[in-house]
Amino acid sequence: MDGDVFEKITRDDFIHGQFPENFMWGAASAAYQIEGAWNEDGKGESIWDHYCHLEPSPIRNHDTGDVACNSYHYYKKDVEILKELGVGFYRFSLSWPRILPNGTLSCINEKGIDYYNKLIDELVSSGVQPMITLYHWDLPQTLQTHYGGWLNDGIQDFFNDYARLCFQRFGDRVKYWITLNEPWEVAIPGYCRGETAPGHRDMAKGAYIAAKNLILSHAKAWHTYDKEFRATQHGYISITIDSSWPESFTASNEDQMASERFLAFHLDLFAHPIFVNGDFSNIVQHQVLKHCQAAGLESRLPRFSEEERKIVKGSHDFFGLNFYRCQLVKHKSSLNGMKTPQSFDKDRETEEFLHSSWPRTDATWLRMTPFGMRRILKFIKENYGNPRIIITENGCTQAGEHDAIDENALHDYFRVDWYRRYLNEVLKAIKLDGVDVAGYMAWSLMDNMEWNDGYSLRFGLYRVDFEDPQRKRTPKLSARYYKKVIQDNGFLA
Repeated sequence: MDGDVFEKITRDDFIHGQFPENFMWGAASAAYQIEGAWNEDGKGESIWDHYCHLEPSPIRNHDTGDVACNSYHYYKKDVEILKELGVGFYRFSLSWPRILPNGTLSCINEKGIDYYNKLIDELVSSGVQPMITLYHWDLPQTLQTHYGGWLNDGIQDFFNDYARLCFQRFGDRVKYWITLNEPWEVAIPGYCRGETAPGHRDMAKGAYIAAKNLILSHAKAWHTYDKEFRATQHGYISITIDSSWPESFTASNEDQMASERFLAFHLDLFAHPIFVNGDFSNIVQHQVLKHCQAAGLESRLPRFSEEERKIVKGSHDFFGLNFYRCQLVKHKSSLNGMKTPQSFDKDRETEEFLHSSWPRTDATWLRMTPFGMRRILKFIKENYGNPRIIITENGCTQAGEHDAIDENALHDYFRVDWYRRYLNEVLKAIKLDGVDVAGYMAWSLMDNMEWNDGYSLRFGLYRVDFEDPQRKRTPKLSARYYKKVIQDNGFLA
């Protein structure tokens, strides 16, 4: 964009206008976070079921997703509030172990398939299009126990079999598919740092091995849909990638390069192979090799073969983006000439902060930084071939919301302001930067089980009463605001 125009439209200005015609407005959820019924009707155990049942519990307040929002039994309530909200799309995930209890085609759970068929039919009859995520972190525990989960390259074929079955059973009514949700959050916290399910800790190699298997699993499923189902089902399939936006801590060259490395090891770790050339970026390859050579080792980074690069490159129909926040990034050297322990985090040579002036939420990791939304959208346009982008998650919790009672629990003014500001940055990216943004899915439709934080964080447009056996859903002020934005298709003057 012209520099003079940028000066006129600062990061904090508000513009009026409407989103493109047929913009995809929606809300999002994930199976483990809302379904409950963790061991009912033939469902197998997932790694998150297993992880949450460990003693001592790694989850805040010993919470689990055993019941959650009980959407397995009350899915019609979910569809009702979607209709009330006025969205045209509902992004939700399928539980792999509910469909394939042991993760393989040797045991197909028809009751699980029936549940999703009923949900899809209810959505379609209500005028809401399903947008299905095949994998939102709940790997069948059997695949973890017997094969090592995403560390075993055999997972690629298991996932492809699962994806093909889903295309066969649901694809006649589903036009939008997402293979994997936030693979970075699977590879790094799950298989590198051991902070989330399955709790595997391998700081040196875990992230990279899992990343390669996730990328190839996605690509193989994309090609399966492209070759076997697209001609008859006429749908779209891609991947959802998450990232923060890095703001350089200072204007120094070192910190600016650190910001580039941050993106290379987060957004670009998965986007570069899929949207650019089928392989990890030169920055990632250089950084890993540099640290290995300093310790007298060969590179820990697995390589893609020529055949694998061909499979991966171009395996997308759109760019699914989950975006929440900015981070301040500075250079942090981790080379000291000694054989120090190798790790993904040291390879990056970065250190991250949250600015004290950024408005707080209930989550320690999350502050309101809407300006980053426009910047990351523009970055995607300029670095990945101007793809069609669907924002598949964005939302927040707000300070004090968990403990709020009575009407105060529903007056989420902070979340209203969040959606107003972030959506306006999306509009700026479209109108002023020419970014091809096709849709926006609010996270989340309703309060749910927020992984390691349990029920202590509430991201929902609808408040869920977790003391009520029927899990009553009540609209917050933000739901009414979001509905108005959808009705206006933007911000009218």
